[in-house]
Amino acid sequence: MNKIDLLSLTINEIEDLVEKNGEKRYRGRQIFQWLHKGVKDFNEINNIPKKLKEDLKEISYISKLTIEKKLVSNIDGTQKYLLKLEDNNIIEAVTMSYKHGITICISSQIGCLMGCNFCASTIGGLVRNLRAGEMVDQIILIEKDLGKRISNIVIMGSGEPLHNYDEVINFLKVVNHENGLNIGNRHITLSTCGLVPKIIELANLQIPINLAISLHAPDDTLRRSMMPIANKYSIDELMEACKYYIEKNNRRITFEYALIKDVNDREIHAHQLSKLLDGMLCHVNLIPINEVDERQYEKSNKDRIKNFQSILKKNGIEATIRREMGSDINAACGQLRNNYIEQTRL
Repeated sequence: MNKIDLLSLTINEIEDLVEKNGEKRYRGRQIFQWLHKGVKDFNEINNIPKKLKEDLKEISYISKLTIEKKLVSNIDGTQKYLLKLEDNNIIEAVTMSYKHGITICISSQIGCLMGCNFCASTIGGLVRNLRAGEMVDQIILIEKDLGKRISNIVIMGSGEPLHNYDEVINFLKVVNHENGLNIGNRHITLSTCGLVPKIIELANLQIPINLAISLHAPDDTLRRSMMPIANKYSIDELMEACKYYIEKNNRRITFEYALIKDVNDREIHAHQLSKLLDGMLCHVNLIPINEVDERQYEKSNKDRIKNFQSILKKNGIEATIRREMGSDINAACGQLRNNYIEQTRL
């Protein structure tokens, strides 16, 4: 019998589980609270009956990640973690400190299937999806290591969150609950390369998280040359899905635009992007691309990036330039994991 990962369950699911084992539902709430305090051993749960502990051991387990490696930036204090899963696969997470608190960028998959040709995460392909509990445990483990509360989550590490839709939705339910980590939906950002049907499905759930779209090009021809997903869903289809999300949730969408030298950073691209987003409740996050050894792309220079931003603003599109964080520790998703895998093969 396959055991149940308790950390992947919502509080209601744990209550159902203990009730089936002849216990009162409130025992489920007690267990849920202990799990999100970081307990990894049933014997450490000291306010539930011994028989329930033994029953739980028979049918379930608690996800347990470990820190394989940690790097701390000398530039801005960004911390990058290589985390080992119970099957010895490796994922990454990053924490960044801001005035408004600590933000964690977590992974939703081991590797990625999307094939965006400027991204390090997709180089080895997709190994498997992460369970909700493995996503939650990234936060629990790193909070314990930092000794500080994490207040913001970005699902923007390795993987395409909407390609692991069911587990990501479970994760959102679990991480938001007041008896758990209690991180508000408005403090959570999900980033997708544009799986149109799943954006619509997410919109219909009306979970008030922040949605970020990895756009990176203002027209289909250019986007298809960079992102295979653009061969399946056109920019027009993506924009319609985004407008539907805004309508259902009344939430501003962020469009991520990684600026690549002489590819998508010219003035004409800025004007095309302005036209595409005109009138939409949105914000553009301009990203100086992280140069990856296995890719040929180069970062745009600062003057061109500022000019691109200026054109967007003149055309009424709100745009900011993302601060480069952890540049001395390969903080871009996928880079550290790829280096680690290569070294372990030697």
